[in-house]
Formats: sequence, C-alpha cells, structure tokens
Amino acid sequence: MAALLTAQVVAAPPASAAELKLSVDLFAARHAISPDVYGMNGGDPALVAELGTPVSRWGGNASSRYNFTNHTYNTGSDWFFENIVAGPDNTLEAYVQRNRDRKQVVTVPMTGWVAKDSPSSPHACGFPATRFPAQDSFDQWDANCGNGRLNGTNLTGADPADTSIPADASFAGQMVSHLVSQFGPAAAGGVPIYELDNEPVLWSSTHRDVHPQPVTDDELGAKTTATAAAIKAADPRAAVLGPSGWGYCEWVASGLDGCAPGADAAAHGGLNLSQWLLKNMKDASDAAGKRLLDYFDQHYYPQISGDKTPEANALRLRSTRSLWDPDYVEESWIGPSGVNAPPLQFIRTMKKWVSQYNPGTKIAITEYNWGALDDINGALAEADVLGIFGREGLDLATIWGEPKPTDPAAYAFRMYRNYDGAGSRFGDISVSATSTDQGQLAVYGAQRRCDGALTLMVINKTGTELASPLSITGSPGNGKAQRFTYSPTDLTSIVRGQDLAVNRGRVTTTYPANSITLLVLPQHRP
Repeated sequence: MAALLTAQVVAAPPASAAELKLSVDLFAARHAISPDVYGMNGGDPALVAELGTPVSRWGGNASSRYNFTNHTYNTGSDWFFENIVAGPDNTLEAYVQRNRDRKQVVTVPMTGWVAKDSPSSPHACGFPATRFPAQDSFDQWDANCGNGRLNGTNLTGADPADTSIPADASFAGQMVSHLVSQFGPAAAGGVPIYELDNEPVLWSSTHRDVHPQPVTDDELGAKTTATAAAIKAADPRAAVLGPSGWGYCEWVASGLDGCAPGADAAAHGGLNLSQWLLKNMKDASDAAGKRLLDYFDQHYYPQISGDKTPEANALRLRSTRSLWDPDYVEESWIGPSGVNAPPLQFIRTMKKWVSQYNPGTKIAITEYNWGALDDINGALAEADVLGIFGREGLDLATIWGEPKPTDPAAYAFRMYRNYDGAGSRFGDISVSATSTDQGQLAVYGAQRRCDGALTLMVINKTGTELASPLSITGSPGNGKAQRFTYSPTDLTSIVRGQDLAVNRGRVTTTYPANSITLLVLPQHRP
C-alpha cells in the first residue's frame, strides 16, 4: 500500500494513571471466539506446531496464475513477470499434505490466465527483451526478463501467450476436483476453504502482462459467481472466500473507478465494490439455491512505515483502533490529508455490509501485518490486534509475513496459544472487558470452555509501568490469579510471576512498561 502521510489524530485525552481502571463482566457480551483468528499464511514449522496454528493460507500474487497441471506459476510484477516451475516441496499438493492437521485456505485463479508449460531456465516472461529491448531493469540472473517499465512508465503490448494459457471458471473447478481426488472432499478432511484469487483490482498492475485493463464491477461479479459455482460443483461442502481486496481503495471501488465510487458504482445501484459484490453473490446464491460465498474477506495493512522511531511506534499502537473505533480518524492518506474517508471501524463495517447485503456470511482478513515483528512494539500491536479480533467477532485471520520463533511478535501469539509452554491458551468465550483508556492499558477477556478459567490479557502500551484496579462482575469473590508477563525485561521468554490475590472480585497490580500480561483466574463460572 502507499506510503504514510501523517495527519492530526482526533481522540479523547488520555486518562491519568490515577484514573485507569479495568472492568470485567462475566455475564456481558458473551460470544464464542473463533480459533481461526490465530492463523498464519506460512510460518516456521516448529512455531506453527508449537502454537497449534489452526489455519494456513496458500495465496498471494503468485497464486493468481498457478497452474496445478504443470506446477508452474508466474511471479508478476513481484519479480520480472517470470514463469517459475515449483520444486517438489513447493507444489500445491505438497502444501496441502504439510498442513493436513489444520484448515487450509487455497487460492484458485480468476485472472483468465495461468502459467503455460515452461522450462526452468531460461524463464518465459511477460516482458522479454526480445520483444521489449528497452526497459528500466532486467533480472540479473535472466537478462531476457524485464520489469515491464520504461522511464518509470508501464509498457503496453505484452502478449499473454508468452507466459500463459487461457483459464476460465472451469479450470478452477478442475483444480478443486484434482485436490478432492488427492485428499478427499472438504467433508472428509480435504481442503475446506477456497479463495477467489488474490487482490483482483491490482491485476492491472501485478499481472498487467496478461490483464492490463482495469477490473470492473461486471468482470469481477461474473468471475466470482462463476468460479464459486464451479468450486461448489466440485466439492459441495467446501467454503468459498473472497474477494480479498488489497486495501482501502479496493474495499470501496473497482479498478475502473479508482479509489472512490464513481461511474462504475453509479451503474450498479450506487453501491461501493464490496457492497455490490456481496449483493451480487447473494442474488446468485438465491438463483442457484445454495450459498456461493461463505466468507467475506479483505486484506488489511495499516498505513504506517516500517520504522521503529518513537513516532512510528506510537502510531503503530494507535492504528489498531482503525479495526473497531468509531472515533478514530485515520492518520494516513486514507484520512483528512488524502481521500478523507470516515473512521474505518473496519471489522464492524465489514459486519454491517454483510448484514445489509449478504446475511450469514462470515468475515475474514487473510492478510494483515502491523510491522516491527522483531521488536517489543510490534509484539504489543500484535497482541492488541489478536485481542480485537476475538472481541469483535472476526471469523478468520492469517498474518502475512509471519514472525520468526524468536521474534517478540511470536511471543504475542504464544500469550494467546501457549503462554505456559504446556499448550495452555487464552479463553474461547469472549466476555466484556473494558479500560478507562484502551490506548494506554488495553484489556481483553475470555473464559475457557474446558475448565471455566477466566483469562484476561492486559497490554501496557506506554513506556512507564501502570497500576490499575481490576474489578470482576460475576466473580465468586476471593482466590488467586496466575500471572504471566512478556516484557522488555526478558524478550526470550514469558515469565510466570507470583500469584495475585483476588479479594471480592478485585485485583490490583502493576503492569510493566511496554508489556503483555495474562491473568488466569481458575474456575470462574457465570
């Protein structure tokens, strides 16, 4: 996404340390937390196993032209538009086999093209020097393959046949049938979820050698309904997920309209792209007599730099509010300094659109990343995001650009999935948990079905330790709270602290600066 442009944030003044209070109500706002919000696109195998990562996604730009019949894909603009023959460990089948013990999300192509039979070297490529001798750069390992730009401007006139062969919705159906033949149907342990390509409004950029024209509502509507129908015909119990837009502009506008609803939207009832696609899938589902879209999916990348300056770190922690907060004004080009979008409330807006245009559809974010995963600041942001996903009722999420096992952000996942090294997890029934200042001291609460324990995740986003009383409505009264902390004091482990006294449903303790603290109160039944 585009570079950050800063703007003034509109927010309530922070509470003083003396005013900070945390409140939990075991009887209020109870709902299940989907375990699928703790997913990853890939990840270190040892970390994935340790966390019991529930969902893995096979997607990204390369999947848009993956040809399952010859195990060949095209890199698009990511790397000189080259056809690459996947090695034995990198085929689709190898991916599914490696991930049989978790849900898989497999992307099916919809650009209209997939990679043709190609040699491993030299590569077939979208902008060969033999056709376009003057380009801004060429692959240093294959001098015939260029980046498709000259003097900073995209070249035109590429021949799709240089790299690709036509592939319509029937190809997607054949791909699903192939996986069913290899691994069984979704209902019997096969691939459970199929994604309708990847970031389609960017096809005219990422895959412009075969799809130079901007994507319209009509094109995307026709391709999503036809491909979803082909998937359901090949595996009736498999779920379909889409449209997996790249960011704000694609959430609200087709490639033809740009970054705001325009003539294309006007020709489709005045609805933005997301709204119209949801409605179009609902209409097609009604006509087909079966649901064609099971997950409404978008990608979310906060518009912040990768810097770790104090300013960037503070913005990183504030920007998580864009997922839910009706009062948070975007501090990037999305806000007043750019397109002047209203507060995103992204998850809540997704749910609102689903309720209006395709009720019953689940919501997903199959790519996101708040950055700085190798820093405590990134860990705080990730812990906050995972808490928000659970509290707001997101159904599925997979981080893109996963943390290494030793990265602080990996410990953010561990706080939810393996905080004691013995596989213990944050609760799976969300309960009401509030802070007088979520921007300083954030709190998320959940009970575990298996043992009734109340788990409370408290994130100190400030550079100073904070003391705050915690009151629990519905608590049986007195007892002990186990305490687990991840902080800059030891970035290599989650530390089990001394138990805290619970007196009449109240706990008072100090939360270290820049820390994640998990309190576990055994056997709390509402």
